Amino acid sequence: MSDTSKKWYVLRAIGGKEKKVKEYIENEIANGDLKGLVEQVLIPTEKVYQIRNGKKISKERNFFPGYVLVEASLVGEAEHILRSIPNVIGFLGDTKGGNPLPMRPNEVNRILGKVDELAETDEELNIPFVVGETVKVIDGPFNGFNGTIEGINEEKKKLQVMVKIFGRKTPLELSFMQVEKE
Repeated sequence: MSDTSKKWYVLRAIGGKEKKVKEYIENEIANGDLKGLVEQVLIPTEKVYQIRNGKKISKERNFFPGYVLVEASLVGEAEHILRSIPNVIGFLGDTKGGNPLPMRPNEVNRILGKVDELAETDEELNIPFVVGETVKVIDGPFNGFNGTIEGINEEKKKLQVMVKIFGRKTPLELSFMQVEKE
């Protein structure tokens, strides 16, 4: 047998089927075909928060759509088994008929570091507001009013919004959750 050290490889998968590919690989490990050859299967995801109908909804979004990271030792049948898994297109970086190329250690550390970082920052609102933008108030006593953003406090996740009430401009401090883009 050649060297049995495990390296990280990138499997190309059909978009939207990454979770299925991960399940298939985990089943193969459980059945014993890949036991000891595949260490980890990883789909880097990030949590994205959106607001729908005034409610905050968290969603997991793939960081690299169409790719599944696999820490494996490609000896014996391992490479063939991984290639023949449903929804797998092949390995990233391999030339036709050649061997799959492992990821460089610095790339692996960067991606794994990014995954750890995303797991720690569980509440990252992905709502970039800009000063001067018009927003609609969707919550609170000024529900339904439109206003212009005068200032943004990212730490507190608050906006200073100028709203016209009875013909007079009134400043309001609202959270990101209380407004939506026009």
